[in-house]
Amino acid sequence: MNASGQRATLQRIARRAMTERGLLPDFSPAALAELDRIPAAPARTDGAAKDLRDLPWASIDNDDSRDLDQLTVAQTLPDGAVKILVAVADVDGLVKKGSAIDEHARHNTTSVYTAAQVFSMLPERLSTDLTSLSDQAERSAVVIELVIGPDGTLRTSDIYAATVRNHAKLAYDGVAAWLEGHGPAPAPIAGVKGLGDNLRTQDQVAQKIKAFRHEHGALDLETIEARPVFDGDEIRDLAVDQKNRAKELIEDFMIAANGVTARYLEAKGLPSLRRVVRAPKRWDRIIEVAAQYGAHLPAEPDPKALAQFLAQRRTADPVRFPDLSLTIVKLLGPGEYAVEVPGDAAPGHFGLAVRDYTHSTAPNRRYPDLITQRLLKAALAGAPAAYSRDELTELAVHCTEKEDDANKVERRVGKSAAALLLVSRIGEQFDAIATGASAKGTWVRVFHPPVDGRLMDGFEGVDVGSRLRVQLIRADVEQGFIDFKRVGASVR
Repeated sequence: MNASGQRATLQRIARRAMTERGLLPDFSPAALAELDRIPAAPARTDGAAKDLRDLPWASIDNDDSRDLDQLTVAQTLPDGAVKILVAVADVDGLVKKGSAIDEHARHNTTSVYTAAQVFSMLPERLSTDLTSLSDQAERSAVVIELVIGPDGTLRTSDIYAATVRNHAKLAYDGVAAWLEGHGPAPAPIAGVKGLGDNLRTQDQVAQKIKAFRHEHGALDLETIEARPVFDGDEIRDLAVDQKNRAKELIEDFMIAANGVTARYLEAKGLPSLRRVVRAPKRWDRIIEVAAQYGAHLPAEPDPKALAQFLAQRRTADPVRFPDLSLTIVKLLGPGEYAVEVPGDAAPGHFGLAVRDYTHSTAPNRRYPDLITQRLLKAALAGAPAAYSRDELTELAVHCTEKEDDANKVERRVGKSAAALLLVSRIGEQFDAIATGASAKGTWVRVFHPPVDGRLMDGFEGVDVGSRLRVQLIRADVEQGFIDFKRVGASVR
């Protein structure tokens, strides 16, 4: 296959996978016609929203991201506390409930990021321009305000509409290298007065929030996420995305903001769409995995005990910690969306060790966040809820199902990309870890390169977390099949 054909092959496979999973790869003529009628929306400066444009807001995202959903800024208070402001793009301002564009977003529920092509939830003119908190652009936003004490606890919070301006578009890797002392400050920081100090303050607060969450049982997991590296249109390698301080900064602020949002809606007497990770059904296997490292976990699911075990293993063996993390992630099971009505007991998020959690900070990319934004804006206006309980219940099921479909499309295309890389290596042997074991089949992940595949032979006695030696026996680009057989005894 020539270089120009590899990316085109993956794009064709991606579109087919989207269709097979019931996702829409293209916008309807009605949605495109509606897009043409949307004017450039000026930021609100009419007094109905706070004017916060002069604060040193900045975005931190992937290098190539243009669908920017949030900005952050810190304000130091006299008593040692810090006010953190998270500005979330006002997507609802231009994408109205029930519109043709909204119907497309409601159907897919998420942007799908494949190895060769991104299938955006919203048209690019919106998600990367008019509803994006783009570099130097003035935009309407929903601001989530958190006052964090010196110990990392949340003291007070508020939510309101505001007009903001992104003064610096920053990337995770550059900011992380600077924060960790491995590189210079990214160039945009020098162009904004006080931004460097502000980002360092944000980093310090984020670390305190993270420490407080982990003390109360939040799980610190680190899995290996690989993405194809293209040289022109030819795949040269699979690169692993590493966690870093900048990613943690944004992650910790978004978790805190999502908790504030859930509690705000509850306090206003409105229902919310919660993000839930229930207590793991395979806790018995998690106990077995911990026992292999000489650790004892209680008989009933206990996030704090599991968090302590993970923290110990990260310190003891940081190189192999991602493999253990992957095992635990698989055994915890997937998240889902559920409706919470004030007065009901929320199931909570086992992995984050929190009761109140929603998705609210990425409305350009995820439909649940747009739903939550509409609920928030109704609460701010003192209006009835934008969705009924029955609507939310139906949407919770739909969003959970379509998130699963989108994940499968991304994995499907990722496997075809990996097959392109491995097709010339049939017969080679690799070290691997079992990532899935059920009646449907046994799955393993090879360490180098980081590729997932099915164990077709020698799977007897293999369970999630088992380490084994495997041989590549097939790499089918069109079907995305990567098959292995065991060539040695597994090490549990």
